[in-house]
Amino acid sequence: MDIEEAKKVTGLVNATETFGTVDGPGVRFVIFMQGCRMRCKYCHNPDTWAMKNDRAVTRTVEDVLEEARRFQGFWGENGGITISGGESMLQIDFVIALFTLAKRLGIHTTLDTAAQPYKTDPYVTAHIDELLEVTDLVLLDLKEINPERHKELTGNKNDNILEFAQYLSEKGVAMWIRHVLVPGESDFDEDLIQLGRFVKTLKNVLKFEILPYHTMGEFKWRELGWKYQLEGVKPPTNARVHNAEKLMDTESYQDYLTRIR
Repeated sequence: MDIEEAKKVTGLVNATETFGTVDGPGVRFVIFMQGCRMRCKYCHNPDTWAMKNDRAVTRTVEDVLEEARRFQGFWGENGGITISGGESMLQIDFVIALFTLAKRLGIHTTLDTAAQPYKTDPYVTAHIDELLEVTDLVLLDLKEINPERHKELTGNKNDNILEFAQYLSEKGVAMWIRHVLVPGESDFDEDLIQLGRFVKTLKNVLKFEILPYHTMGEFKWRELGWKYQLEGVKPPTNARVHNAEKLMDTESYQDYLTRIR
């Protein structure tokens, strides 16, 4: 992609975070894109669902990258930029352009996605391949392995999401796999075992982690005038988190990370 053309590509940005510490390695500048087709019951960014809202702003790649680089001195050796959402791949042309320029500047790039837009269509995969060429790390959310429970939890199927995980594996793309543990929704022993087995079939999984459900996004639902889907559901106990980690054998991935550092 031509540099000058890339600078002018626009995207609808909901918000940015200057000192992200959970969205990839090191300190990150995080860009939250507008738009998502998933309807996760526990979503902490429901204001990003619609493709347009009053908060989102149309911005150029050059503008976003200039803002990010003001904080580059805080990133250290491991930091960089992360594109999140919403669903970042719904605005894939913007992400490709941003990551292309970032890589030319030696900036580490991380794609945070739930992979809902993925499908085995030549036009789609061609764009995704172009994106992966300039992506250092993919943070992939696997919300539920059971297809019926996934549909109930997110409003969407998961077959294409699991296919995307396998596609990343075949391409040799570095991955962090994340699973949000929600009591009564995504915390079933049989599913956790199956998810752990599936992840073990993937190559280049550098990290596999449990994200305990929290209620910090509940206020956003109220601000939007919506009923919070998981009202009354409490975060999982430490015992259930440890149970999930044991069943999915997440520690083996942490051991791997320790060995290669």
